[in-house]
Amino acid sequence: MDKLKEFGVLGLGSRLKRISECLMKETQLIYNYYNIDFAPHLFPVFKMLSLKNGLTNKEIQEALNFSQPAITQTINKLNKKGLIDFEHHKVDKRKKVIVLSKKGHLLVQKLIPIWHHIDITIKAYTINNSCSLLEHLNKLENKLNMNSFSKTVISKIDTTPNNTLKFIGYKPQYAKDFYNLNIEWLKTYFEVEPYDEKVLSKPQEYIIDKGGNIFFALLNNEVVGTVALMPIGNQGMVELTKMGVSPKHRGHKIGQKLMQFCIDFAKNSGLPNLILYSNTKLENAIYIYRKFGFIEQDIEPNSPYKRSNIKMKLDF
Repeated sequence: MDKLKEFGVLGLGSRLKRISECLMKETQLIYNYYNIDFAPHLFPVFKMLSLKNGLTNKEIQEALNFSQPAITQTINKLNKKGLIDFEHHKVDKRKKVIVLSKKGHLLVQKLIPIWHHIDITIKAYTINNSCSLLEHLNKLENKLNMNSFSKTVISKIDTTPNNTLKFIGYKPQYAKDFYNLNIEWLKTYFEVEPYDEKVLSKPQEYIIDKGGNIFFALLNNEVVGTVALMPIGNQGMVELTKMGVSPKHRGHKIGQKLMQFCIDFAKNSGLPNLILYSNTKLENAIYIYRKFGFIEQDIEPNSPYKRSNIKMKLDF
């Protein structure tokens, strides 16, 4: 007999602690399975740093509402692992700004697909019709006891059939695919602008190192599509850009699936919105953007692309 359940609401705090410890343990087993040197308790701070191009200790504390000692301890552990660097604040030189190191950015790319499957699994475990919080916790704990959370996540990752479309984060070995898919699309519909050439030739420098993300769609372990979420300016804006699908795989809604994957990733990452630049002659593309909820915005006179005559935004 589970005594904590018998205690009812009086045992609520202990119940939540038990569930938290269980999920932490199971998530650690997932990281260990894939030989990733990371710990679940580092996630909140590390995730924040992956979304912002530099944060102070105080900014992290205020955003997460954690104690200062807890934030400092986590930062020290991330630093010891070589996942972060420290820079001087642009205005107040007495302040230190914390940024992800190159090693940190590379680790983010490895963790993205794992976080994606953890997200899917925890949603499946927690979607219940319950009349009270205690009833909801009962159902969640029953699922955790009946089905190992870590084994469920690992199974989802490892048993994905090769003929099923799957998405992965950026790896240097796919940089050429990122370049070729986008260059082919640009040459087909427009022309390659100098800004395109810079970004596509150096995705690590212009996207990944600035806190952005690049995703690839794989079919039978072949790259058939790609898309990027690229930070722009200094206002925290993120552009959905550099989407390309292999010519021989067009017509199978791979682009739409990449779009949905990016939107889900952006939402789960806490981004407030996404923007994109396009051209109205791409009628099918504009139709799809509107279908996903993007709304036309006034385009700035100094748009980064000469070919763009429309700017669209999706608020979450």
